[in-house]
Amino acid sequence: MNQPLAYVHPGAKIAKNVVIEPFTTIHNNVIIGEGTWIGSNVTIMEGARIGKNCNIFPGAVISAVPQDLKYNDEDTIVEIGDNVTIRECVTINRGTTDRMKTVIGNNCLIMAYCHIAHDCIIGNNCIFSNNSTLAGHITIGDYVVLAGMTAVHQFCSIGNHAFVTGGSLVRKDVPPFVKAAREPLSYVGINSVGLRRRGFSSEKIREIQNIFRILYQKNYNNTQAGDIIEAEMEATPERDEILQFIRNSHRGIMKGYFKSN
Repeated sequence: MNQPLAYVHPGAKIAKNVVIEPFTTIHNNVIIGEGTWIGSNVTIMEGARIGKNCNIFPGAVISAVPQDLKYNDEDTIVEIGDNVTIRECVTINRGTTDRMKTVIGNNCLIMAYCHIAHDCIIGNNCIFSNNSTLAGHITIGDYVVLAGMTAVHQFCSIGNHAFVTGGSLVRKDVPPFVKAAREPLSYVGINSVGLRRRGFSSEKIREIQNIFRILYQKNYNNTQAGDIIEAEMEATPERDEILQFIRNSHRGIMKGYFKSN
């Protein structure tokens, strides 16, 4: 860590085996865990809490103040878990008084030029491809993949194991286990490839498919579909997770795909 060409504030708490490359700046009130590597020209500002074995590439700016006119210098933070890779020129803003923090879970890959705004809560094992942009107050579950140049509207939620195709505009909530594509963003099937990679059985995948057929292919509204799913489908963790997501959605869930004439 003895890098004379970097600036580390005396109030920062840096594990002994952290590697800091030249021309990086680390501000006060920062905590960085063991085994983390920080590339050249990285700026880590007040309130950053970075876990173990992370890799932060050149040009990233972590824990800058929110781009929110309501922010009034409150004492908020960014929490980044273990084994997270943050590529070149990623920007991650700390929270506001809404949630007081921005959170990124463990084992995530945030590719170059992504932006994660204030008060976002990101789960574990997520992949955000280049130029993906998250507005404020977004909640994203575990194992979510955002393909390149995806933009997510503020206050949206994306459920566990969802896959959003490149160049998408996410204006509504995306349920768990699905693939989302087209414009406007629509349901195009379940994320069967991702589910198989994560150990879901063929029977479990069919169960999830049958739930979404009721929701998206039977011409019911969301309330009717939810009642039918609850009445007719066996109670399982996946069924209950889908029902809870639909019923708790504040922005409404994305629609099914309808081919125009």
